[in-house]
Amino acid sequence: MTIETKNLSDLLLKAEKSRKGVLPLTKMNPDLTVEEAYNIQLDNIQVKLEKGEAISGKKIGLTSLAMQQLLGVNEPDYGHLLQSMEVKNGGIISRQQLLEPKVEGEIAFFLKKELAGPNVTVADVLDATDYVAAALEVVDSRVAGWKIKLCDTVADNASSGLYVLGDKKIPPHQLDLTEEKMTFYKNGQLINEGIGKAALGDPAYCVAWLANKLSEFGITLKANEIILSGALSAASNAEKGDGFAAKFQTLGEVKVSFK
Repeated sequence: MTIETKNLSDLLLKAEKSRKGVLPLTKMNPDLTVEEAYNIQLDNIQVKLEKGEAISGKKIGLTSLAMQQLLGVNEPDYGHLLQSMEVKNGGIISRQQLLEPKVEGEIAFFLKKELAGPNVTVADVLDATDYVAAALEVVDSRVAGWKIKLCDTVADNASSGLYVLGDKKIPPHQLDLTEEKMTFYKNGQLINEGIGKAALGDPAYCVAWLANKLSEFGITLKANEIILSGALSAASNAEKGDGFAAKFQTLGEVKVSFK
């Protein structure tokens, strides 16, 4: 890691601690590459692990065509989940602990076996998955105003924040993940809807993509990891007093609120 990318790593950590967003990294360093951005992410995760944090899984971002087009990319990105990021179903989040959070509904995979790329298939993912569950991801950006390009969000741990898992656990072969419907509510009002195939056609394909992508960095998806497979509908801004719920056709309900 160069001195310049190390400085960018430090800026993101300080922004997270102070709850004050920074300028886009791509504005400070227009030549920043995706590989360098992933190295920044990995460096900051290593800093947190050294401070006693533990990895609980991974998340996949940019799974919708609309978001890919917005950022001018043709593939998703990924970030790391830490145990400290998990909020219990129905839990309350302090709005002050985040910068500019948004909430979205997803399907989570809980792995019982390791998945190591580069040739992981959808069938491999289903075979390695113990169960799937409803999930909410609270995305957040250490880049002020969400003024991000691909390298900004990649460096910023794929704009990860917190996550919430539903209580219902279903083996993946017992439902059609591509047709699993979700309705998304904010403060009791239906604001949008989604379906499993909104995530690159199949949430399990997203997990396979991730396992194969991680092989480029010598990383595998491990047994007992949680994988958030990507948003099924548009994210909604979260402010103090807001409550969110995602109701799935088979996977049940997952909810969270902000104080």
